[in-house]
Amino acid sequence: MTSVGREREAADLDAPPARRPAATLARRAALAGLAVLAAVALYFCYWRQSQAVGLSSDGSGNILQAWDMLHGNLLLSHWWVSDVSFWTTELPQYMLIEAISGLGPWVVHAGAAMTYTLLVLLGGWLAKGSARGGAGWARALLAAGLMVSPQLSATQIVLLSPDHTGTAVPLLVIWLLIDRIRPRWYVPVLVFVLFTLTMVGDSIVLLTGIAPLVLVGAGRAVTGLIRRGLRHGPAWYELSLAVAAAAAGLAGSYGPRVMAAVGGYQQSPVGADTDLSQLQHGSWVTLQGFLELFGANIVNPSFFGTTLPLEVVLIWVHLAGAVVVACAFGVGVVRIFRPGDLLAPVLAVGIAANVVAYMISTHAQDLLGAREMAAVLPLGAVLAGRVLGDRLAAWTRAARHWLAPVLTVLGAGYLAALGLGAAQPVRPAPNEPLAAWLTAHGLTDGLATYWQANSTNVDSHGRVVLSAVVQDVRDRLVPYLWETDTADYDPARRYADFVVADGPSALPGMELSAQLTFGKPARTYTADGYTILVWNKNLLTELNDGPGIP
Repeated sequence: MTSVGREREAADLDAPPARRPAATLARRAALAGLAVLAAVALYFCYWRQSQAVGLSSDGSGNILQAWDMLHGNLLLSHWWVSDVSFWTTELPQYMLIEAISGLGPWVVHAGAAMTYTLLVLLGGWLAKGSARGGAGWARALLAAGLMVSPQLSATQIVLLSPDHTGTAVPLLVIWLLIDRIRPRWYVPVLVFVLFTLTMVGDSIVLLTGIAPLVLVGAGRAVTGLIRRGLRHGPAWYELSLAVAAAAAGLAGSYGPRVMAAVGGYQQSPVGADTDLSQLQHGSWVTLQGFLELFGANIVNPSFFGTTLPLEVVLIWVHLAGAVVVACAFGVGVVRIFRPGDLLAPVLAVGIAANVVAYMISTHAQDLLGAREMAAVLPLGAVLAGRVLGDRLAAWTRAARHWLAPVLTVLGAGYLAALGLGAAQPVRPAPNEPLAAWLTAHGLTDGLATYWQANSTNVDSHGRVVLSAVVQDVRDRLVPYLWETDTADYDPARRYADFVVADGPSALPGMELSAQLTFGKPARTYTADGYTILVWNKNLLTELNDGPGIP
């Protein structure tokens, strides 16, 4: 026997026995079971925390749109949506929930919990990348842990109505597609299709996904082709991904016009919202928004209301996570032109684009506007997992005597924050009393201000239809075309005989404007702080034609 043969024989004797297929299946089944249990637990916690904020008319409008789609109006004919349609993102999700549970305010809370649970799980999966064993677990747990417990004050930003948070779900799916599938010709095709569909629902993906992939992919491809010649395969693949993303951005930008042309929804116009004159204030608000998204807003923790002492402590605990993400961002920027992992620099550029765009926009007035940069949360968490997870695992092994206890304390703090969010009291929708009173008194069709209309419609489970109105320059009431079904203003289809003229979120002067438009009411009621004016005629026949477009 040769020396090589003896070495192989010795290696075979020393090698551990191959894992039995049954044992492998059992291990995978156990991991799948744990994943399901974790998903259920996370969903419950996020669902409970979402209920701590009452449903507004924005989310109610999306519920009504999904309900209309579920009943056959797939293109949302007659609808004026907001500046973001969510037609290909959250609305299909709402249709699924409504098909199971019906129409009601719970749809928003169930959808928010589903979306955030998906973000945590997809973020951990994407952060893991190709790493295995302890390194893979470290990556996944770091990314998921950074997102696992939203700050209580950030509930209405990341755990309520459809907004840019939900758009990160298809974005992470696209990144998983690029990361996990070997380079094939159909991958750029799928990237084009998914980016196009996502942009039709929410154009923010142009900043968070499309532009970063175009810039990084094209830049790295050109650099690779110059250095290694025209036969450099990875460079051509990255270039094809960049071209697919650019084509999707162009195609998706025509979405609103195409929908209107084929008889679908009309999207409210989006004006220029850049204001460099408030850059200093915008920078300060952007910093607070970044901290808020990662549960670490130590600067202004009570912006949305009173802060519990325990919450303040947990906010300081979360500051460590925000610092980790900031460090990961720096690493991602350094890797922009480095061969290898494409996603790390793409994620870094996406974060930078979203933050800068928000900082110079008119949305950066207060913390509520942080929803415009909500994608920074999953992108930052995934980036941190991919570039720092391995190092964190190595540091823990090298300094287990002090680093492991520190990480244990931080992890316990994050889980405590998750439990604190789930323990918050449920807050009912603000217009539930109005919905109950109108239903009890047989008043089913009327007019109200925007913040009362959609919310009351959903609170009544569709038994009441309030159409939104606003005052024009003559103080007459006109339709308000924002998250509104214009068919509800058709006097041939509906008979509206009352106006909600006072109450929470009512516009000043509504009672006077209603009388200027329709004359003296036949009856006036007051209930739970609301004033309801009733006429013995169909008010829609006298409603002014000029629409109130925001």
